[in-house]
Amino acid sequence: MIRKKDGFQGERAVVLPPMLIEMQEQDALCQSLLITDIGYYPKAEHHHRIREKVIDQYVLIYCVDGSGFYVVDGKRYEVERNQYFILPAGKPHEYGATAGKQWTIYWLHFRGDHAPVYAEGAQKPQAINVTPTSRISDRINIFEEILTTLHAAASLEDLRYASSLLHHFLASMRYLGQFRRAGKDESHGNKPSLYNDGKGTVEAAIHYMQENIENRITLADVLRYVGYSQSHFSAVFKKHTGQSPLAYFNRLKIEYACRLLKETDLKMNQICYKIGIDDPFYFSRMFSKQMGMSPTEYRSLTPDPE
Repeated sequence: MIRKKDGFQGERAVVLPPMLIEMQEQDALCQSLLITDIGYYPKAEHHHRIREKVIDQYVLIYCVDGSGFYVVDGKRYEVERNQYFILPAGKPHEYGATAGKQWTIYWLHFRGDHAPVYAEGAQKPQAINVTPTSRISDRINIFEEILTTLHAAASLEDLRYASSLLHHFLASMRYLGQFRRAGKDESHGNKPSLYNDGKGTVEAAIHYMQENIENRITLADVLRYVGYSQSHFSAVFKKHTGQSPLAYFNRLKIEYACRLLKETDLKMNQICYKIGIDDPFYFSRMFSKQMGMSPTEYRSLTPDPE
């Protein structure tokens, strides 16, 4: 497998070789939707791409942090966090991080018989904001599974599985309401009623933290989401969790890091970016403080990922 190198710290990318692309094109299942390139660029600064020579793939870019822009059909669009867009096949285009800033993006190039269905209406920026049923982390997990599958792809079965997952990933955006409804936890009854007591507010805050696990969010961001004052919210949060909001958010990050250490072969700096921490040394100190051992020691105690 060929990895694409643009030089961004923590980046991961796969460019499928012509042999595997041809296998997809000749397969009845993969023909419906196939990937040629896929990747993740965290905090990419000075990222800029101009394609005057058209390509036959659609290009999806999902911005989960920072901001950027793109130009297609002579029109410029601005993109913020929790927005995505799909550039049409066969048209020149340009895109990149906002000047002087950076963005964190999940991106892929795709085509196939069903590609136009998923791309419909997405040439303009599409918002995927955090709500009580947003399922952003679920969507990212689907993407990660596609990336992991294609990184090790060596058979038609691998390619078929990635194609099937891509249907799910794109459907989670194209049919956003259905995706959110399908993941609704009916055991809690009507979700908005949770906001009527302190416990519900804490649950909403934790959900917001989980959906922003890769980002740097502040207490002000959480307060804005739940609509509480700082003094009252902090007291309610600590009453129900035993921790301050910041300590709890850091705990969630370390729990996610533990999962990545167990289930993936990501490098330490890549894991740092996946949990929204820029400094590997700070991550190591925080991990050791909570887990009683370094990330490297923790990984050595777990089996290698299959």
